[in-house]
Amino acid sequence: MVGNMKPDVKSKKARRQKKMTLEDMYNNQYDFDDEDDDSDWEPVQKPAAVVKWFCVNCTMVNLGDDSHCDICGEHKESGILKHGYFASPFLKEAGLSQNELEVKERYKDPCSQISESGKFTAVGFDERMLLHSEVEMKSHPHPERPDRLRAITASLATAGIFPGRCFPISAREITEEELHMVHSLEHIQSVELTSQLLASYFTPDTYANEHSARAARLAAGLCADLASEILSGHAKNGFALVRPPGHHAGIRQAMGFCLHNNAAVAALAAQGVGAKRVLIVDWDVHHGNGTQEIFDGSKTVLYISLHRHEGGKFYPGTGAAHEVGSMGAEGYCVNVPWSRGGVGDNDYLFAFQHVVLPIASAFSPDFIIISAGFDAARGDPLGCCDVTPSGFAQMTHALNALSGGKLLVILEGGFVVLLGESPGCEAENVVPSKSGLLTVMEVLKIQMKFWPTLEPILLKLNLQWGTYALPNRIVCLRSQRTGPMHGTYSRLDHDTVLAMPSSLHLLNVPYCQEKQKKKRQRAGVPVWWQWGRKRWLYHLLSGDLHVRLKGV
Repeated sequence: MVGNMKPDVKSKKARRQKKMTLEDMYNNQYDFDDEDDDSDWEPVQKPAAVVKWFCVNCTMVNLGDDSHCDICGEHKESGILKHGYFASPFLKEAGLSQNELEVKERYKDPCSQISESGKFTAVGFDERMLLHSEVEMKSHPHPERPDRLRAITASLATAGIFPGRCFPISAREITEEELHMVHSLEHIQSVELTSQLLASYFTPDTYANEHSARAARLAAGLCADLASEILSGHAKNGFALVRPPGHHAGIRQAMGFCLHNNAAVAALAAQGVGAKRVLIVDWDVHHGNGTQEIFDGSKTVLYISLHRHEGGKFYPGTGAAHEVGSMGAEGYCVNVPWSRGGVGDNDYLFAFQHVVLPIASAFSPDFIIISAGFDAARGDPLGCCDVTPSGFAQMTHALNALSGGKLLVILEGGFVVLLGESPGCEAENVVPSKSGLLTVMEVLKIQMKFWPTLEPILLKLNLQWGTYALPNRIVCLRSQRTGPMHGTYSRLDHDTVLAMPSSLHLLNVPYCQEKQKKKRQRAGVPVWWQWGRKRWLYHLLSGDLHVRLKGV
């Protein structure tokens, strides 16, 4: 029998002896034939090729003939790049429906009404920034790609906002001298070198092509000029519709899709035209490690970031609550590090009410910059958070009330609020998640050393939420001068907290542990055991037998 076996059948048996790997299975390289000789069998037809397409909205890969994205539901031929977010996500590209036209009309405001630029929002945009793109075609579209700006500009144009209710500023490229105030000369030269190369990478995910250096100079120049326009009174506020982004770019390195730090350039430009104190609020889902590094020792720029951190496991791993600044500028860096994904409006607004706005008010900025990304928004496949447009609008509206409305948003959400429109219903009594509450309380405990206005806020939160957040612990007070108050800890009512002097510090310590322990132990035995024949057993169970042995 063996001698009559055909050679190709022998080779199949030899291949079967090789250990099967996942890659073999994926590539259909492993032979799954039966032991019987089936060399005369021929398939009726070749296996159908798997259809693979990428969503124009979220960029995620989809397999099969379905016309809608499995992740975000966008139609694979939707008109988002033509009509922006006014295009239906469920239909193939076409003209706007009647309902969408009505929405568009609500936003429209003729350009002729712009008579005094100082009363309107300025927008910074230049189409040359769209030339910054990844040359090497990979298996998945890059998250930071020209389509981001195309979709946003289409949305604004369709709504009649820009061009329309906002006015543009002329684009210019930032100078080397201006960049050198933020970045090292080596960093500036390394970015410029990419203009001589067809394709290059600073990190595996931070690309550049021959147009990237100019795009980065244009982005930084627009941000600097918008800051100057706002502070000079030529614009009410501003929106920098720019790319590449910047908050990961540090003094000496480009990373995280970022080449030059646009927010840092804008902050220094604002100070150059008279701003004494600049606040940067960063609500991107990733920590702005570059911005924090640049202003680490500055007391004139306050940096506040809300981001996913998860104990340093979430990119870029920086931004823990204990990172507060250095070199005499402790407290001028405030990090709100979320411990998980899925963080939504309630946690962000809760942090704004109890951390961001109290510190910002005490700092009293002359100018505010919002540095953020869409990756904290609901439905983003990378950020995996749950902030809605309403949430972004409420945060922007709250910041707009500070610094006389002198506000610059660099690419991020809440744009409609810049036009002076109400964000809708504002939440007053926001209920946070347990993890969000713990994060906010941790930040307050650290930052109140530098911002005394946070002390009563933390005390109040402990009264309202202490049992929910820390069920076995409670607020205890200790005086700086007299030490523990006779070692007695008790629950405090609301009026006591409000009347309490600032010399009292909050501590998270067990509340009357010994007393509570005995109460639990007594609850576990019948009352009559205390005085009857089983009193000895009662004292044994209650843990004070060593005190009462002589009396038994």
